[in-house]
Amino acid sequence: MNFLAHLYLSKSNKNILIGNFIADAVKGKKFNNYPKEIKAGILLHREIDNYTDNHPIVKISKRRLHERYHHYDGVIIDILYDHFLAKNWKKYSEIPLKIYAKNIYTFLKEKKDQIPLSAQNKLPYMVQHNWLVSYASIEGIAKVLAGMNRRTKGISKMDLAVEDLQIHYLEFEEDFTTFFEDLIVFTNQKTKILLEQ
Repeated sequence: MNFLAHLYLSKSNKNILIGNFIADAVKGKKFNNYPKEIKAGILLHREIDNYTDNHPIVKISKRRLHERYHHYDGVIIDILYDHFLAKNWKKYSEIPLKIYAKNIYTFLKEKKDQIPLSAQNKLPYMVQHNWLVSYASIEGIAKVLAGMNRRTKGISKMDLAVEDLQIHYLEFEEDFTTFFEDLIVFTNQKTKILLEQ
């Protein structure tokens, strides 16, 4: 899953949210350097990624992309699934997405001192381009995919994936909706376990 899903799945626990946000910047066992709840958030992020990668519905989604994008299929699905979460946000949250995103940006900027430099460096771009809200439109997703393609120096061809999104839109949305219900249950259970350790 991509940024929006990880943040949403942190629920109301702000320390879990910090951990979930910084997890990709915390390598190996460096999570042990963080307080208990932030550490739980880092580990939760890893659990979510592992659960997602191995879920049968996600594998179906990836198959639609694999021939064209090979090992980038999972990265693309993470982004496409965030699109469907943003698009259908009202189904999952009573807080409007624009307000939720603004609150997240403000909170993360306030907690900058707890965020590793590589994650800090993403924040200004995230805020400037309003990533979390932009995911809701196909145009926004197209920009994200084009940016990811640039990061791979054009090798991934991820910018073309917006075409695949449009061709298989209903199938991807159905995959996401079914999978995300499972992921919410899994995350709630896993969060409880991690906080009890």
